[in-house]
Amino acid sequence: MKLLILLVVVLGLVAAVQLSKVYQLSIALRGKREEDISEADNRLNGGAFLAFMVVFYASFIYLLIYYGSYGTPPASEHGLAVDQLMDFNMAIIFTVFFIVNTLLFWFAAKYYYRSDRKARFYAHDNRLELVWTVIPSIVLAVIIAFGLRTWNEMTGDAADDALRVELYSKQFDWTARYPGNDGEFGMANYNLITPMNALGIVTVDGITEALDEIEEKIAKVESEISFEKGHLLAEREALIAQLIGDDHGHGHGNHGGQDSHGHNDHDHSDHGHDDHSAHDDHGHDDHSAHDDHDHSDHGHDDHGAHEDHEHDDGVLKAVIEARIHEIDEMLASEKVNILTDAAYEAKEDKLYRLQRHRQRIREIREFDFDENLSAWEAGMDDRIVKGEFHLPVGKEVEFVFRSRDVIHSAYMPQFRAQMNTVPGVPTRFKMTPTITTDSMRTVLNDSEFDYVLLCNKVCGAAHFNMQMKVVVETEEQYAAWLAEQDEFLVKEGSDEPEMEQAGAADESTNVTASL
Repeated sequence: MKLLILLVVVLGLVAAVQLSKVYQLSIALRGKREEDISEADNRLNGGAFLAFMVVFYASFIYLLIYYGSYGTPPASEHGLAVDQLMDFNMAIIFTVFFIVNTLLFWFAAKYYYRSDRKARFYAHDNRLELVWTVIPSIVLAVIIAFGLRTWNEMTGDAADDALRVELYSKQFDWTARYPGNDGEFGMANYNLITPMNALGIVTVDGITEALDEIEEKIAKVESEISFEKGHLLAEREALIAQLIGDDHGHGHGNHGGQDSHGHNDHDHSDHGHDDHSAHDDHGHDDHSAHDDHDHSDHGHDDHGAHEDHEHDDGVLKAVIEARIHEIDEMLASEKVNILTDAAYEAKEDKLYRLQRHRQRIREIREFDFDENLSAWEAGMDDRIVKGEFHLPVGKEVEFVFRSRDVIHSAYMPQFRAQMNTVPGVPTRFKMTPTITTDSMRTVLNDSEFDYVLLCNKVCGAAHFNMQMKVVVETEEQYAAWLAEQDEFLVKEGSDEPEMEQAGAADESTNVTASL
């Protein structure tokens, strides 16, 4: 069957080529140029444009009627305004679409080429320039004003009693967080992100866990660096060379010292001679005593310095020998490894970055939301959920968005809501759900319908996985569901959150909020 289809296509192409050659041959036989087109042909093409316009418009209108609305009914209060804004824009677009295309097709049919008339050329027309500048500007101004009003309704301040929900995005899933009984989100810091603390919520345990994990990584990298065979061998050779050089230098130094000391004795005799002359001149009787005293002190100082120098040399030699012995043991160890220069530099860079990371965690500072609530305690009773999150119908919800890695886009089409999630820049909007999941299933006559949170940015290879079910239900159902969700930190065998004191952390540990 496939071969038959291929043969039909090939034969069709061959027939088209042959017909083209026949047409060109007929033109040559009639003595006409290929570019010469008769008035009848132009008139036919003009009529074909009008016929195509009718078919084009009929198809367009049919598709609009057949497929109907482009989405589900709006399930939020602001969704009505968003749909009105969309309808307003589409009405303008359709109007311009029909007017412009009708003019294009009509001009093509009416002003086809005829040899008895010449087209007029208008270089400039101020009235036309004014029309197609002023009218679009007015229309755009109206659209912008309408859009800003709708946008401000979505992003304005939420009510004091509004429910707050944080949506956290990363490649490639969503996580929802609800505040605990204190009504405050615990502060979060990206430096505290670990497998057990995916959102980086700041608590004493979180800081301790993050520091312990980094210390393990630092110790591992330091071990890999210190047990690198090439650098160990180079250090060993340098130490042996230093040890040999020190032994040689020490012997040479002693000989020089004796010469120097003898020279000093000679100088002393000269010094005595000078003193004796001075004694003769001044008539002092204590010259010999003075000379003997200076000589004995000088000899004693030189002897003490020599002993100190020998002691320092001995200590240094012992240190070098101990290090050589340590290197020999390291080279015999199973931990020894071989790294290229590039790999060694990469390890050093990794070590530097880990040490910087550790320092940033130690610089995190605590603050208080109020007199009775520490920022380090607020996150202990936060509820973190994955897979699906719930919302109460008819209650205003303020969403806060964060991202770990790249820009994602939180898109909830049924609620007419979308907001980019940007690393390091929390974003937000508010909305009030108006239709429960069960009611929307009834409206759509679809028992399997669910609201959904999507990512509307192509954020990577598994972008399609970024979906999260949204359930809208009554206040009572929502409260019952929320009570079943685990708190971030709880005492074993207790339903109460573990309220550890921030003072138990290292005194040098301080935190900066990322929210």
